[in-house]
Amino acid sequence: MIYRALQARQDALAPFRAHARGMAQWLGPWGAMHPAFDGLRAMRAAAEVFSSFAVTQVRPAFGIGPVRVGNRLVEVAEEVVAATPFASLVRFRTEVQTPLPRVLVVAPMSGHFATLLRGTVQVLLQDHDVYITDWHNARDVPLSAGRFGLDEFIEHVMRFQEAIGPGGHVLAVCQPVVAVLSAVALMAEDRNRASPRSVTLMAGPIDARQNPTKVNALAAGHGIEWFERNLIASVPWRHKGSGRRVYPGALQLSAFMSMNLDRHLKAHQDQFWALFDGDVARAAQHRRFYDEYLAVMDLPAEFFLETVKTVFQDHALARGEMAWRGRRVRPEAIRRTAIMAVEGEKDDICGIGQTMAALDLCRSVPVTMRRYHLQTGVGHYGVFSGRRFAQAIYPRVREMIQANEG
Repeated sequence: MIYRALQARQDALAPFRAHARGMAQWLGPWGAMHPAFDGLRAMRAAAEVFSSFAVTQVRPAFGIGPVRVGNRLVEVAEEVVAATPFASLVRFRTEVQTPLPRVLVVAPMSGHFATLLRGTVQVLLQDHDVYITDWHNARDVPLSAGRFGLDEFIEHVMRFQEAIGPGGHVLAVCQPVVAVLSAVALMAEDRNRASPRSVTLMAGPIDARQNPTKVNALAAGHGIEWFERNLIASVPWRHKGSGRRVYPGALQLSAFMSMNLDRHLKAHQDQFWALFDGDVARAAQHRRFYDEYLAVMDLPAEFFLETVKTVFQDHALARGEMAWRGRRVRPEAIRRTAIMAVEGEKDDICGIGQTMAALDLCRSVPVTMRRYHLQTGVGHYGVFSGRRFAQAIYPRVREMIQANEG
């Protein structure tokens, strides 16, 4: 019923949004020809704001244009290196003759597509050969593909790291830090030749008991049965994944937006006035952000529920109780992989200290190979995107990768 209700709401609003979109296009020239007609401009601005605020489950394109590598601009081509029903390993290939450090970016499976990390990838491409985990929308994965839980996520990280080959590096953003650290520990214990030379963990809940946020409080405040009863739904027959149990992306988006409702309302009020005033640059910036933010994907129910219980309720990795397919995960087995933890001073999703906890768990890694960076003045998204990431955080990540490249 949850999924049907969400789908019915989107279907009901679709014709109204289409009408508003047409009205905004029709009123556009009139507003330009008669700038004194404030009413027309206000109607156009309101129609465009309403029409653009629509949740979609269509994956946006990465669309990464030429990037500067050294002293020249090079084109970027996407290629799928490996794939499963649940994810593709995408490489951003550049025509650079000199071999660059290979970096696997593990994107979160948290309701948004991996394209949310477009800016992260674009910055990394300046100095690296970049790959990313492009998770597929669970509503489009048929039941015949089987289950996808936390064990399968960890397995994907290991298999994709192997596909990149020995000597690579891995960077995990937000939610997958627990899975990535577990994968690296398992590979280290098995003496896997593809074990990464370095791992960078960015704003993720290695130990969610440290400085808990509203997200942590919500996860800890209900039993796992509550989450299954109130947040899990079956995909309707109209989609390829019909019958698969999922946590709908639209539902998760609503939860995230409700946490910062005032900020989102203000952003759309500002967009109205930007359109009214003809501030093209400011309106385009808003549009780019929300086109990405409102594109959501469904999560497999097993993965969502197991993540809530293992990471946010049991704190299994931090307590030394994490297991993969019945095998205990031992971060202390990591000896030759450098590790870096990055956190944001104003992060209201992952509190300070939650990611840093990884440095203590990896006690067999020499102190000289363990690094920590707390970036002042940034919230959660600022840890891995935007100006502060590019200018202040990325240079430290690049330095750590280069120091462990040889």
